[in-house]
Amino acid sequence: MRGRTRALSGLLAAVLSLLVGACGTWPGSGGTADDGLRILVPNTPGGGYDTTARTVARVLEETGSASDMEVFNLPGAGGTVGLQRTVDERGNGRLALQMGLGVLGAAHVQGAKVTVARTTPIARLIEEPEAVVVRKDSPYRTLADLVTGWRKNPGGVTVGGGSSLGGPDHLLPMALAGAVGIQPKKVRYAAYDGGGGDLLPALLDGRVDFATSGIGEFLDQIAAGQLRVLAVTSDRPVAALPRVPTLKAAGIDLVFDNWRGIVAPPGISSADRKRWIEVLTALHTSRQWKAELTRHGWTDAFTTGGAFATYLARQDKAVADLVGHLGLD
Repeated sequence: MRGRTRALSGLLAAVLSLLVGACGTWPGSGGTADDGLRILVPNTPGGGYDTTARTVARVLEETGSASDMEVFNLPGAGGTVGLQRTVDERGNGRLALQMGLGVLGAAHVQGAKVTVARTTPIARLIEEPEAVVVRKDSPYRTLADLVTGWRKNPGGVTVGGGSSLGGPDHLLPMALAGAVGIQPKKVRYAAYDGGGGDLLPALLDGRVDFATSGIGEFLDQIAAGQLRVLAVTSDRPVAALPRVPTLKAAGIDLVFDNWRGIVAPPGISSADRKRWIEVLTALHTSRQWKAELTRHGWTDAFTTGGAFATYLARQDKAVADLVGHLGLD
């Protein structure tokens, strides 16, 4: 009898093992493969990283690619607080950091103890051109008007951005100033938490004269006629704003694209890394994600694994060089 019981127990264990394996459990977890994943957003709610991460989580839930995903915010020091937390979570295969160009820049401008080189690259998701934006009653009707006024009195014109020092909204006006003959150190830059957060009211009530941020941050206000876009920073017109000129079309030799991606803590297993890539690949191929790209004015820039690792390393060096060239380090 005891022998039969042991045999039945062994058979039951084998069946359970096959069932669990068929579900594709996440290594080291007790749940199904893609339950309970967490995405850390290194800035406040309402900003570009936050919007991207919450869109990723929602689409993954809607398509059944993952469930019970948590998106949480840990702002501070231009995203480097979140970067440090990610590095400190060594080996945690269920955590990912929503990041991008801004985290690279902040790490170099602010002399952070860690850089993205300490993380595990997972995927680049999108590119997003920046926009040069003014409120509807601004005296600057065109980019030429803005540049003329800015050159005459650099200290009298304030530009606002939704990122701290080293972020894309900060690097763009510095690069733009250099391109039009203004010393970057003379630029009056006011940092706000997120283009769609604190920056928008600052622009609308006149605390800043113009703003630079991702176009997705302002599309609703542009459509409502509250804001006017003077230029976009991509190398070609943006589908969401087809009548807005690029900087190059306006006579300024500058192209500037922001991008966003996902990295994980260092030391995660190859199985965890593969699973993250599989989940995000499923996201990328879904019709729901394609609809979100159009809605937010994002450009598909999906790259994973080694290709993203190479891109990340090149971007990190390019940003370090730019920060040094502009005298921001």
